[in-house]
Amino acid sequence: FDLSGLLVAGGVAGLVIGFASQSVVSNLISGLFLMFEQPIKLGDNVNIAGINGIVEDIRVLSTVLKTYDGIYVRIPNEKAFTSNITNYVNNPARRFTYEIGIRYEDDADKAIRITREVIANHPFALKHPAPSVFVDNLGDNSVNLTVYIWAPARNWWDVRTDLLWKIKQALEANGIEKPFPQRTITFADNLEVKNRAAGKKGDD
Repeated sequence: FDLSGLLVAGGVAGLVIGFASQSVVSNLISGLFLMFEQPIKLGDNVNIAGINGIVEDIRVLSTVLKTYDGIYVRIPNEKAFTSNITNYVNNPARRFTYEIGIRYEDDADKAIRITREVIANHPFALKHPAPSVFVDNLGDNSVNLTVYIWAPARNWWDVRTDLLWKIKQALEANGIEKPFPQRTITFADNLEVKNRAAGKKGDD
């Protein structure tokens, strides 16, 4: 009975099992580190290895995310532990920013006052840290305001979308509108003379 073929097959199988067990052990140890360090918890909105989603489960060998499109994603714990992890709700408060353009003929001080009043009346816009509204730059077609607002991290998205619409409505109700792009066209002097001459010939 020739054992050489059996020994070769056994050696190959041993290598496969060795590599597989190495990956399993690495994921297991990384999973223990994740559970000990707790950079993420169930229900957190996170970005792990470039994938955005909600943490559904933290298992011994893998972490499960549900993306905002409802897609199930399983990430090996070794990859999760060694990747950059962004936790959007780990801090109690989170800031968002608006860039609002108004016309040059509009009153910027009035626009700032109205915006601050809308923010102050919103139940989930935080007073501390305080919001900030100011003229940031003068654009080609508009005076550009920058707005910084803090909200509870768990309500961040709802507050951001709700306040943007309310600020728009309040500004428009007070006659302050978003400007449209404008272009000024200047004709050369000789072109203007030619156009006038052509107009006179047409009249004749």
